[in-house]
Parts: sequence; structure tokens; C-alpha cells
Amino acid sequence: MSPTRPTPHLVLVVALAVALASLSFGLVGTEAGSAKSGETLVAGSVCEAHELKARHAADPHLQIEIPPEFAVPWPSREACLSYAAAEDPDTPGPVQPIPFSHKHHAGLYEIDCHYCHSGTDRSPAAGVPSVELCMGCHVQFPPSYDMFEGIRVLKKHWEREQPIEWLQVYRLPEHVQFRHNRHVDAGMTCQRCHGPIEEMDKVYMTQDTIWWPWLLPSSKPEMGWCIDCHRQQGASQDCYTCHY
Repeated sequence: MSPTRPTPHLVLVVALAVALASLSFGLVGTEAGSAKSGETLVAGSVCEAHELKARHAADPHLQIEIPPEFAVPWPSREACLSYAAAEDPDTPGPVQPIPFSHKHHAGLYEIDCHYCHSGTDRSPAAGVPSVELCMGCHVQFPPSYDMFEGIRVLKKHWEREQPIEWLQVYRLPEHVQFRHNRHVDAGMTCQRCHGPIEEMDKVYMTQDTIWWPWLLPSSKPEMGWCIDCHRQQGASQDCYTCHY
């Protein structure tokens, strides 16, 4: 009697099980490689020291060594994580000349938007913070923060009296006139147009599709999205409100 052949479904299930088992073994081996060999993990920077401490807290058997020069509280672990995310090309949004994290500044430390983008409530344009404003805070930080290239770039701009060449994220067509001060005076929050910036490591144009009465999709800051907001707020929908 010939042996029974396994069904295609059974073969697929077995193959998947073998693949998952191999993957799991590989991951476990990677994570526990240094620990199994008995090697001591040595921090090479303040940020690495923070991560090793966090790993050691989760696994007390892990052998770590923190050199004295890296056994300092600053920069904080939060700053290390935020900076890494802000300079990561895979994080949504463009990589700026200085990896600035809104999540760190506006989120963690709750710095008001108008502190950095001053004049937004008085000017049609939002504007960007000056190098002087940035240095007003960072000049008070310990030199250990210079481990971040972005901080070194900031200080070079300050010494050379040069503005920072930020990459523009939002750009409306030339035939559209948008006044920030009128919207701020009307009680609109920054998040209404720019999304949850306090949660962003890099600012990017968020999507907010609205199917308005004519069943036409619109994403901000397209015309249909703006008109829908004007309708909700009882604002003028006259063409010359935005095109003048």
C-alpha cells in the first residue's frame, strides 16, 4: 500500500510552523547572544548607558558596564529617544537640518506653540523660531548635550549668525491667501490644521479626508477641506475670502 500523501493545506501549515520556529530561534539567539557568552555590555555613550540601564532593569542577569563619563543624567533617555526618532528617515516627515522633535518639546515638556512660533496670533504667517530663541534655552543645557549633532549644528549657526534652513512642510498655492492670525483669533487650535503635533517626532502633513455634501473626497489643506471647516464654523464661503 502506498503511503498517504499529505494534503497541500497540511504541507503549508507544517512549512509555516517550521519557518516561525526558525524565526523565533533566531530572535532569541540574537537577543540573548551577549548574555549567553557571559560578555559584559559596555556603554559607548550616554544614550547607550540609558538603554543598558533599562535592559538591566528588565533583566537583572544582564552584565553591563557604564564608564564614569557616561554615568550622567543628561541628556535624558527621553531626549535620546526623541532625537533618534527625529533623525530616522523611516519616521514620517522630512529629516530636518536639525532633528527637532515636537513630541519632546511640545508633548513631554508642554511648551506652548506660540512660544516658539511667536507672532502667529498677530501675523498672517506663522513663522519659525529664531536661532536666538532656540539658544535661549539650550545655552543653559550641560555640554553633554553636544553629543547630538543637531545641537552642534545649532551652536554653529549661532556662532556664524546664520538662520537654520528648515525644510518647508506646508505650502499653499500662490493664489490662496491664508491668514494665521485670523484663525487664531477665531479660536482655532494649531492641531485643527496641523494634526497632533505634540505627538510627532517630525512634523508632516496629516490626512483628514472629509466627504462633504457633493460626495467629493478632500484632504487637508485642499479647498474642499477648508470649505467644509468654514461651513462648520459659520465662516464666509465667498471666493474672495481666500482668493484675493
